Amino acid sequence: MDLRIDYPFVLLLLIPLLTYLFWTWWRHKSILKKGHFIVFFIRAMTIVMLIFAVASPYLLLPVKEEQILFLLDRSASMEGTEEEAVRFIEESLQGKKEHQSVGIYSFASNVQTEAILSDSLERVPNFSEMIHKDETNIEQALQLATGIVDKEKATRIVLMTDGLQTRGEVFESITKMAGTNISVDVVPLSKGINFDVSIRSFTTPQVAYRGEDQQLVIELEATKGTVGELYLYENDRLIFKEGIQLEEGKNVFSYRHKGNQEGLVKYEALIQTEEDAILENNKLTSVTMVQSTPRLLIVSNREGGSPIGKILDSSSIQFDEVTAELLPSSLSSILQYNAIIFDNVPGHLVGEAKMGVIEQAVKNFGVGFMMVGGENSYGLGGYFKTPIERLLPVEMEVQGKHQLPSLGLVIVLDRSGSMFGSKIELAKEAAVRSVELLRDGDTFGFIAFDSEPWEIIETKPLENREEAIDTILSVPPGGGTEIYSSLAMAYANLADLKLQRKHIILLTDGQSATRSNYEELIETGKGNMITLSTVAIGSDADRNLLEMLSTLAGGRYYEVMDETTIPAILSRETAMISRTYIEDNPFYPIIYQSEGWNALFEEGVPLMNAYIATTPKATAKVIAESEKEDPVLTEWQYGLGRTIAFTSDSTGAWTGDWARWKEWANFWHTSVSRLLPKYNEIAYDIRLNADGTFVITDPTNEATFLDVAVVDELGNELEVSLEPISASKVRAVVDASPGLVFFRISKDDEVYQAGLTVPYSAEYELAPPNEKLLANIAESTGGKVIEEPEEAFREFTERGATRQSISVILLFVSLLLFFIDITIRRFGWGFLKQVGKSRKAIVKKDIVEEETNVAQILKGMKKK
Repeated sequence: MDLRIDYPFVLLLLIPLLTYLFWTWWRHKSILKKGHFIVFFIRAMTIVMLIFAVASPYLLLPVKEEQILFLLDRSASMEGTEEEAVRFIEESLQGKKEHQSVGIYSFASNVQTEAILSDSLERVPNFSEMIHKDETNIEQALQLATGIVDKEKATRIVLMTDGLQTRGEVFESITKMAGTNISVDVVPLSKGINFDVSIRSFTTPQVAYRGEDQQLVIELEATKGTVGELYLYENDRLIFKEGIQLEEGKNVFSYRHKGNQEGLVKYEALIQTEEDAILENNKLTSVTMVQSTPRLLIVSNREGGSPIGKILDSSSIQFDEVTAELLPSSLSSILQYNAIIFDNVPGHLVGEAKMGVIEQAVKNFGVGFMMVGGENSYGLGGYFKTPIERLLPVEMEVQGKHQLPSLGLVIVLDRSGSMFGSKIELAKEAAVRSVELLRDGDTFGFIAFDSEPWEIIETKPLENREEAIDTILSVPPGGGTEIYSSLAMAYANLADLKLQRKHIILLTDGQSATRSNYEELIETGKGNMITLSTVAIGSDADRNLLEMLSTLAGGRYYEVMDETTIPAILSRETAMISRTYIEDNPFYPIIYQSEGWNALFEEGVPLMNAYIATTPKATAKVIAESEKEDPVLTEWQYGLGRTIAFTSDSTGAWTGDWARWKEWANFWHTSVSRLLPKYNEIAYDIRLNADGTFVITDPTNEATFLDVAVVDELGNELEVSLEPISASKVRAVVDASPGLVFFRISKDDEVYQAGLTVPYSAEYELAPPNEKLLANIAESTGGKVIEEPEEAFREFTERGATRQSISVILLFVSLLLFFIDITIRRFGWGFLKQVGKSRKAIVKKDIVEEETNVAQILKGMKKK
């Protein structure tokens, strides 16, 4: 037990107060009596007790219980050491005592619990999977460990690591542990690596011109001499393959390459050897901005190609034409182009993943986008609620003005076990979009089937849209596959309904458990005006059956390999049966005042045959519209990119006289010109720091006004935090994974774009354990570097203690003394002596009075 004080400086008040009391006593001691001395002493003790109470004294009472917490590094640099660590912990547990609690936690970039602190732990449990292994954050691990333990108990953290921290600073946590009962023992661990080859750096020019010889420099490091194959890729296309001889240590290789690609060009270096310990450090990427004339990408699935390509002058703008299936899926490939035109492209052939990449290219990098109409575009193409709808100036939904047929729709969804994961989640999201496209009062039903059908939503007029959506999203996977009975239920539900259009959509990824008479079922349905479309998901679906069903039932058959296309398919199906999208009455479009367009129509407006009905967004600029006030030509700014919606087609079938109009070629050149971004000529310098942050330098000294966006290779926008450094520099904190990231920097409506490489984590660099750091951790916390398992449970040098405050006790004593002092001063010292005597006299007097009263009563009774 130990007495301690929180605020010892308060005790300095005793000096003037005791001095005053001593002076008072000395001055009056000649006239003070014995009772006065006692009162004087009581007052002094009251003051002393009060001051001690204010100083916040407390007792440290010993705590017998002890805590040992094992903290195991399971990052990538520790791969292969888990068995050794488990064996160490198992052996050390043999020395555990009854009063000791043990916990096991593992860490990499985050901390995971393997076994909570307990006095009953006897064996090491099976470790949970460590998800993010590409960082080692010892600081965070120690910080969380100190928050887990009871700080009143003696605690020992056994840190098992190689000491190669790649994030955080461990001594930040060590400093906070000063003055606690926590010590850190260290068990050095490392995986033995005999041989490894790594790419240390890969350098390409930051800016180059098309056709220019570019120097590509690769620096490799090998632990010993060997041979290998070096591969170089340009935008995922192999440009070099060479067998090389590697010497121990650093090896530098340089190549010349005449690049013909344009825009942001991705280069990738890859080394392969027969023996290699760490594969993650065998690849690096780099980006070069290749400047040239603008490039356009035309996407079209028309037979014979898009008419737009034949109209445009290839000498003024270079363009490539691809089908929807060959549309690039990476942001680096999309950013080779300055503008993109979708000419009558169905959304289910594109997929939402590619749509998301295009949206990022438009929003954050200024790439222009235009959609051209046709029977497979806009709402009929399945673009409802997709990234493409978000970036266009029109909505796919037709609102208010159009006569729409009465509709009954039943979705039959396979919920068997094989649909587990993204399949069923995307299918449910697709069903939700269909519900959102329906009008209030449309008839809707939802059947989910496994080995039997389940009517999730009864086929009836849609009343509560939100409730229907929640019900669909709650359907879980599980069970077998029984198609026929589910279809039979859907047909039966629609058979007797008096509706203009009745349609069933069947989605499945498997084979039917039974073979029944589908032909009879469908023929009966056709007599009730019911159509059926089918969606085969994956390679295991019964494609022949599903295609046959849709053909017999007058619907459409879809074969899905990319699951992200499912929502677009259901949106397209719902749109086709629920709307009259195509307006095919010839008309003269109404042209509104609009800069850049009006010169085309100075000599008049040609007759147009047809278009797809859409609804303009609130801030969109309508350039041409129909007599029904539907937009025909609309544009707006989406982020940094301009987008255009032309709801007629490019072939002349819908555009009519426009295709024979003398300004027809100029119309397309104007469209492309307005799509092209206006890039800034100022070259911002972007550099990656060792701590993973980026420093952007603005040569105009206006770094504070920069707007920065960062997107990864898959088109995901990353969160950016900007920290000003000076007038010309700003730090960008971005949580980016290894690979390519693309920066868009804008200021005053001007745009600059660049690509940078985030190298592989330092976890994958070949390095010996940081023994010096581990020794410093142990020394700073009063621990030690241990080698034998039994040392983990050795005797503690410092015992735990719990704090017991005595301030309240001292206040109570001072208050008691204070009341005694008041009592003596009010009634005198003799009052305390008479308290006992007075009590006896009062009792005797009461007895006498009681006896007198009784005697008087008896005397009165005798007289009577």
